[in-house]
Amino acid sequence: MKRVRRSCGILSIIASCIIGSYAQTPLSANDKKVVSDFENRAKAYVDLREKLRHQLPKLSKDATPEQIQANKTALQKSVQAARINAKQGNVFTQSATLLIRSVIKAEFKGYEGAELRKTVLEADTKGVPLKVNVPYPETKELVEMSPALLLTLPQLPKELRYRYIGRSLVILDRDNALIIDFMKNALP
Repeated sequence: MKRVRRSCGILSIIASCIIGSYAQTPLSANDKKVVSDFENRAKAYVDLREKLRHQLPKLSKDATPEQIQANKTALQKSVQAARINAKQGNVFTQSATLLIRSVIKAEFKGYEGAELRKTVLEADTKGVPLKVNVPYPETKELVEMSPALLLTLPQLPKELRYRYIGRSLVILDRDNALIIDFMKNALP
């Protein structure tokens, strides 16, 4: 099944304007600690996933689509089993949630903010489970994040990505589409 991706076209246009204002806003010492903790938590997930990936049989260069899918499913199941006790807030701690909400609120101002909000809320994400350690359905739309917003949010390892499910911000695993963590009411 093909996953639909929606690009926030207007975002590319306004990104350069917003990026300039962000680059001039320094973080406080406390905010830097919160960002560092958040990034370390995200990296810890990736380290776990990579450890589990190395325990799986290696795929040959001539692997069939069925073998690739079976490997992907095995990794997903391994990660879910290893994170059986994972819960909301493991990455999005209370401090990180407060900081990220303020960053998002600053980005969603004025006309551009209204357009961004409209794009996110029009996406077909109804019925997507907002649960940690559950796969994002392949049949549901993925809303591409604003480039400007991505530059202001704490950086995720390349194996992870931010996405919206309605007004909630989630962290998804790029390879197996697992919801790693989420934060409710992120979108102002």
